[in-house]
Amino acid sequence: MKTAAPPLLRRHCLKVLASLGLPLGFTAASQAAFSEGDAAQAVRAALERGAGSALQLLGRSGGFLDNPAVRIPLPPVLKEAARLARITGQQARVDELVVAMNRAAEAAVPEGRAVLTQAVRSMSIEDARNILSGGDQSVTRFFSDKTRAPLSQAFTPIVARSMQKVSLAEKFEALAGRAVSTGLVRREDANLKGWVTDRTLDGLYRMIGEEERRIRQDPVGTGSALLSRVFGSLR
Repeated sequence: MKTAAPPLLRRHCLKVLASLGLPLGFTAASQAAFSEGDAAQAVRAALERGAGSALQLLGRSGGFLDNPAVRIPLPPVLKEAARLARITGQQARVDELVVAMNRAAEAAVPEGRAVLTQAVRSMSIEDARNILSGGDQSVTRFFSDKTRAPLSQAFTPIVARSMQKVSLAEKFEALAGRAVSTGLVRREDANLKGWVTDRTLDGLYRMIGEEERRIRQDPVGTGSALLSRVFGSLR
């Protein structure tokens, strides 16, 4: 049974709604719209949908390579070397390297499912409050804060194995290494495997954010009564 006084999370949500300039009658009507448990459950469902959608879209052939929004380019430190390679008739090898980078990302992404799932399960009430009131990027920030370090650790060896198959990757890293020795380039910027891993994470969080925006903009379109009730109240 629901108590007469709205729970803490619901009170917090209603303050957020009121701050958005909604009509005075909206707050009273919304007090019965969803409980604290509903709100937490809706946030968890949104997290699961965002993560699941991103994993499905990116963790397949072409997930990165064929999507301009997340396609991984050569790092800036290697662009001049790539230009010289093209001039000397090695365009195909440069293209091979770019394909390999994106294939490495596509291979790594599915390995993030367990880490993302654990982040959802460990969500606190404070996390739920921040997500509900934090705007379109709040789910993205949640996952980035909770999972970037462990996902980087999980993705790096997969990326490294994939990149080892491309001989030009080693040569490009050697060129970047010489640039580091001159002091013109930071060591972390010359690590091709690190570049691919970081861009893989950026792409993953970006696609999670895209799903979050869809939920907030059209909660009814999710087909979930719970998401419609809670996120619809935030519109």
